[in-house]
Amino acid sequence: MTENTFNTPAPGSPGPEKPRSRNGLIYGILIAALAGTWIYMLYDKNKSSEQIAQKTVQVDSISSSRDALQQEYNAANARLDDLISQNTRMDSLVKTKDKEIQDMKARISSILSNKNATQSQLAEARRLIEQLKSSIEGYQQTIERLEGEKIVLAGERDVARKERDSVGVVKDSLNKKVDLGSVLHASNIQLLPLRIKHNGKEVETSKAKRADMMRVSFDLDDNRIAPTGDKEIFVAITAPDNTPLAVEALGSGRFTLEDGTEKLYTTKKTVAYTTGQKQSVTMDWKQNSDYKVGDYTVEIYHNGFKIGQGKVTLRKGGLF
Repeated sequence: MTENTFNTPAPGSPGPEKPRSRNGLIYGILIAALAGTWIYMLYDKNKSSEQIAQKTVQVDSISSSRDALQQEYNAANARLDDLISQNTRMDSLVKTKDKEIQDMKARISSILSNKNATQSQLAEARRLIEQLKSSIEGYQQTIERLEGEKIVLAGERDVARKERDSVGVVKDSLNKKVDLGSVLHASNIQLLPLRIKHNGKEVETSKAKRADMMRVSFDLDDNRIAPTGDKEIFVAITAPDNTPLAVEALGSGRFTLEDGTEKLYTTKKTVAYTTGQKQSVTMDWKQNSDYKVGDYTVEIYHNGFKIGQGKVTLRKGGLF
């Protein structure tokens, strides 16, 4: 009886229940920690997947930009090669700037061949490609100017030479009949650069970048010996680099001087002249390329003789 008294807990005593409560609390904490770990792992995995997706989009964007630049660069190279193959003068022109061109192309190729090229490097490649295209455009304009001097095609040179020989014979015969006193004289010569506004109004300018055309004006002085009738007047304009402004497609050509040699003319005009009267004449020249900065000279010819000359200076324009 005494032994049972010691093993029996008193009424209302929580004695054996305490271990179960502590174990339940520990299990709850462990479960919560495990659940938190799973939630963190799922969040971290989603975050990593999102970052990988963003990086993939960036890489795809850079790759597309590099491919587009490569196509643009290939097109510019093809155009340059085509210009060189079609014009031997172009080849020599490019050779004078060969180092500059080669350095530019080498840098572009280096960037485009780098699969890990950054956006800033691709931006540099784009700038260099635009610079290369600008140089090619300048070469194209130079070719057009050079072609202006090429009045007779290579295949027609023999025919042209025979025609010049024939003209020379006729000229020798005519020179014997020409009275030098009948050669006209030009005065008040002006070479006026003009800008043409959108409304068609013409405004005088002194800036090369704003000039759209050149207007040559002069007076044919009164001459009591020159007979009344049509007089063919030739105008030859020379650019600041001493090359003639002459484009066959715009009406330029060659005429024969009094000594039998030939000269390029920019434009010509037939004037209905009246004996003993002064006449004002204007002639316009609008070329298919930009005007350069510097001094332009104009010479006026009649019957193969230079009868007057003038000059104008085009300055470098500002921002406006």
